[in-house]
Amino acid sequence: MVLNYIWICFFLIAFVVASGKLLFEGDTAVFTDIIQASFSSAKSGFEISLGLTGILTLWLGIMKIGEKGGLIQAFSRLSSPVFSRLFPEIPQGHPVMGSIFMNISANLLGLDNAATPMGLKAMQELQELNKEKEKASNPMIMFLCINASGLTLIPITILMYRAQLGATNPSDVFLPIMLATFSSTLIAILAVCIRQRINIFQKSLLLFFGGLGLFIGGLIWFFSSMEQEKVSLYSTVFANTLLFFIICGFIISGIRKKINVYETFIEGAKEGFHTAIMIVPYLIAILVGIAVFRASGAMDFIIEGIRACVAATGSDTEFVGGLPTILMKPLSGSGARGMMIDAMSTYGADSFVGRLACIVQGSTDTTFYVIALYYGSIGIRNIRYTIQCSLLADLAGAIASILLTYIFFFTYS
Repeated sequence: MVLNYIWICFFLIAFVVASGKLLFEGDTAVFTDIIQASFSSAKSGFEISLGLTGILTLWLGIMKIGEKGGLIQAFSRLSSPVFSRLFPEIPQGHPVMGSIFMNISANLLGLDNAATPMGLKAMQELQELNKEKEKASNPMIMFLCINASGLTLIPITILMYRAQLGATNPSDVFLPIMLATFSSTLIAILAVCIRQRINIFQKSLLLFFGGLGLFIGGLIWFFSSMEQEKVSLYSTVFANTLLFFIICGFIISGIRKKINVYETFIEGAKEGFHTAIMIVPYLIAILVGIAVFRASGAMDFIIEGIRACVAATGSDTEFVGGLPTILMKPLSGSGARGMMIDAMSTYGADSFVGRLACIVQGSTDTTFYVIALYYGSIGIRNIRYTIQCSLLADLAGAIASILLTYIFFFTYS
């Protein structure tokens, strides 16, 4: 129901803004731009789904081997002390805990190609436990909000873009990004815990978040003393090596259990192919709505309105240049990435706005894309309060990004 209202709002706001541009500015090309954007985004949605087909087929095949080989259950037992508190409605020792653990771990390492299939596998297993098949369960909401908050330990892609665009020290945003994304994830978990009446002061949860904070601090200290080239090299080699060890480990576990590894892979791969087909209409629907909203000029209208309001209060307006990335981030990952690159190209990679755009880009994931992809894969229509909690995490990430950019990079004249 919430997605229905949001989707309608995209089109209604786009229509009002585009009509105003036509009547008052004489912009005769605005509706042509909207139609072209809608066709282009529909094509992009299908291409994204098509690209996911091969990845899903591969990883769900590998996951099926891990499930029958017992490794997923092992990961479930490993994560149980924490996840059993965050997901109290999931039965103790259920394999879905292992899938959730694998997904979150892959996200932490920035392994998007592995994280998405593992996340979709987790959603399918959560749906098996769900009594109301068209309504999101509490564990689904917690899982989606954690994913939408986008906690990633090494934002390697952003650092690479900064290097390509001539930043003096591309990794100088590493610490602010880590602090911003940790803030958004923490707020996401706290918001869902409050809605689901989960006690956040349990010893295991406090130890987990405290340990995670210490680990992130140690990681920041370790990488802060390295040159950019070494950061990129070590993180890439570590992530890919770990990924290959996981694949080999799953296959070896299957051999030890004396299962037919090849047939098991095919069984899981078929599930991956079916899942990829399922998400096509959901993904196209949300991407078209976002494209129409953006092409109409509604995004620019909102940004200029905010700039005027901030200026009227006498506050500094320098952060407004980063608002396109902030507003686009929950809507479109590629759109936000484009806004980030445009900000660095326009203002400079080492400018306040350029750095702000990079920090925002790394602070959260793409909320509407994640929700459309994951819920669409299992046919969930009633998503309850998922968007509210996810957008609250986005807001926390945006505010933290702005504050951290002022703290680390603002020069008072």
